Amino acid sequence: MRTELVTTLKRKATDVISQLNVDQEPVLITQHGLPAAYLIDVQMYEGMISRLTFLEGIARGEKAILEKRVLSHKNAKLRMARWLA
Repeated sequence: MRTELVTTLKRKATDVISQLNVDQEPVLITQHGLPAAYLIDVQMYEGMISRLTFLEGIARGEKAILEKRVLSHKNAKLRMARWLA
């Protein structure tokens, strides 16, 4: 992973973004010597959001199972049939 100063980003934003698109690797932006932000390309961001949404759905399903909020296959089919009608 590459690290850039925030001042470099200010002065050379186009170059940093162009290199980001080539490397396909996040860039750590530092300010006053401390990590301040990550710069990632659009595809990586959208992929992360997609995976996070998927994992949140799994977590909701696991929580429903633990709380006994489940349906039999037959009841689920009936509800879906009503919902889709």
